[in-house]
Amino acid sequence: MLRLSKLADYGTSVMTVLAEQPQTVRNAAELAQLTHVSTPMVSKILKMLARDKLVVSTRGAQGGYRLARAPHEISMAEVIAALEGPIALTECAEAHGHCTIEPRCAVRTNWQRINLAVAEALSNITLEEMTTPLPVQPLQRMNPRAAGHAPGPR
Repeated sequence: MLRLSKLADYGTSVMTVLAEQPQTVRNAAELAQLTHVSTPMVSKILKMLARDKLVVSTRGAQGGYRLARAPHEISMAEVIAALEGPIALTECAEAHGHCTIEPRCAVRTNWQRINLAVAEALSNITLEEMTTPLPVQPLQRMNPRAAGHAPGPR
């Protein structure tokens, strides 16, 4: 199963709260209360986001964090990369030489194509879009046979 870490999941929630009122400075405790994520986890997330210049911090009694850019200028790919590192579904999608079977791998270029599609999809969704919830739909498992992508019985 491909799955984002809790850090990326929670980080998306923190960023979405900040995007709802982008000029408002919020501290870690306030963001923790609004997202239902522990304050230490929110603090860790904010430090990582600040390191990648997605949020800016203000010191002092009225200090806290706010977005570094407008929500429509921040992609989900940037948020996830700040918290997870480069988007790579497999070792060979990130860089050459990390996989022992790379020179003989028949599926490497297809994994790179899939990785590119995922990265592009995340790049095309902005933080602003994340502030507007979509209608709830039942979870559907992808069935390659039903979609016509897998060979049928032989």
